[in-house]
Amino acid sequence: MNDTPADLETAVKARFAALARNPAEEKRFPVGPDSAKRLGYPAAEIDSLAPAATEAFAGVGNPFSLGELRSGQTVLDLGCGAGMDSILAARRVGPTGKVIGLDMVEEMLAKARRNAETAGVSNADFRRGSADGLPVPAQSVDVIITNGVFNLCVDKPKVIAELVRVLRPGGRLQMADILLEPHVTPEELAGKGTWSD
Repeated sequence: MNDTPADLETAVKARFAALARNPAEEKRFPVGPDSAKRLGYPAAEIDSLAPAATEAFAGVGNPFSLGELRSGQTVLDLGCGAGMDSILAARRVGPTGKVIGLDMVEEMLAKARRNAETAGVSNADFRRGSADGLPVPAQSVDVIITNGVFNLCVDKPKVIAELVRVLRPGGRLQMADILLEPHVTPEELAGKGTWSD
């Protein structure tokens, strides 16, 4: 397993760049539209998207199930990947709302931009950046959605500080993620794979 934060970040970037390029090659964790449906996304909503928008979906839950987005809101999609959640959020907040899709993997961002264009979404802005240094002004976001990203962040306190910084008063975080439970032994952990698995 990699030791330094830089090594971990490099491994995560490489893993998700490969997923963007060849989603069908992913064998270690569930991806794609069927996975999204199993996680509670409405089938009709997923089926309404172009296959390119859902094929690299690597989420672990459905952050939309945690609260409704309203027309006119500004939403930050942290770790937007190929843009599926950003597109769905953009549709929910409507033309008076805005979605900022943020990812550190350029291959995912390029795919997200193409997918948003194909979907006719013009109220999404995709930016490169990291969760511990958000390229977003303070108190400018109503809702942050994130799906399977927080567990990949090395400096979690710094990430939380950034999320708090960009949220408007009364704003909220809708997070779907995974965690390692305390009863997992070091031997079991070693068998789980790399940081980005």
